[in-house]
Amino acid sequence: MADLIVGIQWGDEGKGKIVDRLAKDYDYVVRYQGGHNAGHTIMVDGKKYALHLMPSGVLYHKCKNIIGNGVVIALDALYEEIVQFDNIQNRLFVSDRAHIIMPYHQIIDRGREKSLINAIGTTCKGIGPSYVDKVARSGIRIGELKDMKALKQKIQLHLGQIAYLQDLYEIQLPNHKECMWYLEEYAPKILPFVIDTTQMLWRANDEGKKILLEGAQGSMLDINHGTYPFVTSSTTTASGACSGSGLNPKQIDRIIGISKAYCTRVGNGPFPTEDFGEIGELLRQKGGEFGTTTGRARRCGWFDALSAKYACNINGCTELSLMKLDVLDGLDEIKICVAYKNKGMVIDYVPSDLDGCEPVYKTYKGWDKTAGIRNFDELPQNAKEYIWDIEKLLNTRISIISTSPEREDTIIL
Repeated sequence: MADLIVGIQWGDEGKGKIVDRLAKDYDYVVRYQGGHNAGHTIMVDGKKYALHLMPSGVLYHKCKNIIGNGVVIALDALYEEIVQFDNIQNRLFVSDRAHIIMPYHQIIDRGREKSLINAIGTTCKGIGPSYVDKVARSGIRIGELKDMKALKQKIQLHLGQIAYLQDLYEIQLPNHKECMWYLEEYAPKILPFVIDTTQMLWRANDEGKKILLEGAQGSMLDINHGTYPFVTSSTTTASGACSGSGLNPKQIDRIIGISKAYCTRVGNGPFPTEDFGEIGELLRQKGGEFGTTTGRARRCGWFDALSAKYACNINGCTELSLMKLDVLDGLDEIKICVAYKNKGMVIDYVPSDLDGCEPVYKTYKGWDKTAGIRNFDELPQNAKEYIWDIEKLLNTRISIISTSPEREDTIIL
């Protein structure tokens, strides 16, 4: 059976730490969607690891790490991560069905972002255009690296089909020789890791192996259920774990939602609880809220119980991990959004369009210190009450609480 880790906010919730903390108990860790636009930051014994494509189980030598078919892969970015680790052969496996982010995808991404009046705020890593080609059935899959002659013909044809984008976005696309150089340069470095990972996972499941699935971004950035159009280009919710790995819903057991004890968002789009004053800046600085991939400052605000409950329901979360509780240490009062004011009405659900929604807050007394605490009974009473209220509001049990970036500063309930 497989367990699933899924973010229930706008990403950057701390999924990497939880996957890393749990991975020692699993045989396989599987990344199932997204690309190198996302990042996991993991702290072990004071050393920081920033992972973008590599599954978080890579820090445990007994874990087999799979990049599933739902991921889009920049070959150069993947290789840069591979060379960081020793003895990675037979521990990393890449799906032959995963799609390649080509150099022209990144150029198109940058050009399109500049052309938009209301820019999405993407990382311009080529993720969206790669998924566009995938859906348009003109993408290139990792398995195609085995036949360079056929790839050359395919790329020549495709570059002709998208040539009009040069005038539309005022960009210069690479020619087929430049594209082929890229593929020929990295193919021998990546192909040794490429197999049919779906078959591998089916065999592992039949053998009773323990599998942990991890995604990128968060549920509120899901292409179907997020704050559209300010979303990512893939399915970040639990359903994406099935389509992006080949496992079916019956093979998934626990679904662990990951949430910060407050809220953050990167890029543009609605964010009802965003704080533009001292609290927002305090959370940003104290929480180190700067993107792992881009270094961009994250927008910060109070915990939004409505969007978190919405995401828990979409994913079918069986439990919740509450991250960065220690960042709230020392505040006199702390708030949770329990409703929205929308067009003169007070609503207790997430509408399809969050524009114009204003938060209705419930205020809690703050606490002194939770940092480094590893036992729930040792938490301040006010912190316990804050946690219990989140459980009630989300109707989801909190099973893990993180009290610092360190792997072991984690309360398991």
